[in-house]
Amino acid sequence: MGQLRLPQATALVMGSIIGVGIFSLPYAVASYGPISLVAMGVATVGAVALALMFAVLSRRMPAGGGPYAYARAAFGNGWGFSQAWLYWITAWAGNAAIAVGWVFYVETFLNKGGATGWSIAIALTGLWIPAAINLTGVRFMGVFQLWTTVLKFVPLALMATAGLFFIEGGNFTPWNTSGESSMSAIGGAMAICLFSYLGLETASVAAAKVRDPGRNVPRATVLGTVGSAAVYVLSMVAVFGILPASQLAQDANQASYSAAANDIFGGSAAGNIVAVAVIISGIGALNGWTMICAEMPHAAAKEGLFPRFFGRVSRRGVPAVGIVASTALASAAVVVSYLGSDGATVFTTLVLMTGITAAIPYAFSALAQLKWRWQDHRRGPTPHLILDLSVAVVALAMSVAFVYYSRNTGNTWYVVWGPFLMTGVAAILGVPVYLAQRRKLEASSSVDGSAS
Repeated sequence: MGQLRLPQATALVMGSIIGVGIFSLPYAVASYGPISLVAMGVATVGAVALALMFAVLSRRMPAGGGPYAYARAAFGNGWGFSQAWLYWITAWAGNAAIAVGWVFYVETFLNKGGATGWSIAIALTGLWIPAAINLTGVRFMGVFQLWTTVLKFVPLALMATAGLFFIEGGNFTPWNTSGESSMSAIGGAMAICLFSYLGLETASVAAAKVRDPGRNVPRATVLGTVGSAAVYVLSMVAVFGILPASQLAQDANQASYSAAANDIFGGSAAGNIVAVAVIISGIGALNGWTMICAEMPHAAAKEGLFPRFFGRVSRRGVPAVGIVASTALASAAVVVSYLGSDGATVFTTLVLMTGITAAIPYAFSALAQLKWRWQDHRRGPTPHLILDLSVAVVALAMSVAFVYYSRNTGNTWYVVWGPFLMTGVAAILGVPVYLAQRRKLEASSSVDGSAS
């Protein structure tokens, strides 16, 4: 029986969404200017559409697996494996990105000079502490996730309320500082903003660990996403209104929310308090995503899509191989990325890479929803048909847009296309795994009935 009740499942969703992505986002999109707020609004619409879609899908298929399980059931084993592999890349590469963003805030206190070796050491510490927590078992992981979610919500809520009183209208001009058209600027910033919402589907991925998943997974998905979206949008407006984009773009302000807090209260004490909260937030997000890093291949292994050893559980009932393997891959991504670029470029490239590898499974989930709801309609009267189809179309369109705009900024082609190159290499590595597993695959399951 699953051990995560509705509060813990909602905390898993919010804790996975609210990591360090939002806290580093103003710095990451500052080069586009305040027009990034429009991009955040568009990304929020897409995120809510995805949450509503996954809520319906999770009622149809309450077992664990999430996006890959929907693709496999709708389109067969080959597509199921490809989406499982991409989503697994999302999980561990996303952990690498969270760890790099987490370093920005840790270095408020340590390694203030930004020495690369120490930055790598700090990031690796941030990856392996949550791995150790997950290895202790689901119960402790759920409690830890609940409390870190409460603590991380505080600085966002304060910035989303009190911070609004310190906005200066002049900081919203110039509106677009990217030198590109408004559409290109919104698209580029939107692709980065998507990273802040990754995790909205985590309750459906970990459904096997949730009590009464048919009821609690949909509720946790919607509640977690909408709650996160509310504080995201308001706090982003506050940060851009407190500090001009030119100031947010400075390396000294990589810890954007700390910089905004210092501007409000003066000195560095407020910023330090925010930094501590973000450090806790990052550990909480890494804790939730480390669970997802293991649960997805664990579910896939039980169906023959992934090697059998991913399906084994330890004496504490956790898929230890998945936890260790995913954390090791995230560690390798951090080290390789840091050796080739500075921290800011590393963060943005990893963010865009995870956006690509998440958006493709999101798109296939939307296609599965469209297929199944149309089949429902052909069988007879279908409640909520237009709503479900409309939500799926919006989710599909947003997923395609996220992939299209996931190009990096830079003067060299390998930086600009770095997210696609890294995604391609990681995806190709899955080919021999699929060829090895193909003969062992169970027959693809079919899904019937209405999800209403």
